[in-house]
Amino acid sequence: MKLSTRSRYGTRMMIDMAQRYDNGPVQIGDIAQRIDVSVKYLEQLVIPLKKAGYITSVRGPKGGHMLTRAPHEITVGEIVDVLEGGINLSNCVEDPKVCEKSKECLTRNLWEEATKAMRDKLDSTTLAQMIESGKTI
Repeated sequence: MKLSTRSRYGTRMMIDMAQRYDNGPVQIGDIAQRIDVSVKYLEQLVIPLKKAGYITSVRGPKGGHMLTRAPHEITVGEIVDVLEGGINLSNCVEDPKVCEKSKECLTRNLWEEATKAMRDKLDSTTLAQMIESGKTI
């Protein structure tokens, strides 16, 4: 499985906001410049994250976007779920009915275990931990 640019850039955007969490709203143009992604693309990512309750917007000259929760309360898994619509290595992992062979399939268990391992890692990694890792985005 390959994560889309939506998840990769969306996570980078959220980390950028997390780095500035105590400073109030952050303008999308400033984020775009720092993470080298177009404003238009980031605006498209803000919509589902805002709808899911992870971002709020403030209007006005000092307005912008900000996280609705502290960076240690938001996991990368949550962000990926919103932007990808879930994480599964195979459709049969989420819904065995999509494949008539899922009951006797010799690979389905492997896909389930691999999905769980990825899911566990993403769900146990917070934005705060990403910042603490010291790696730049």
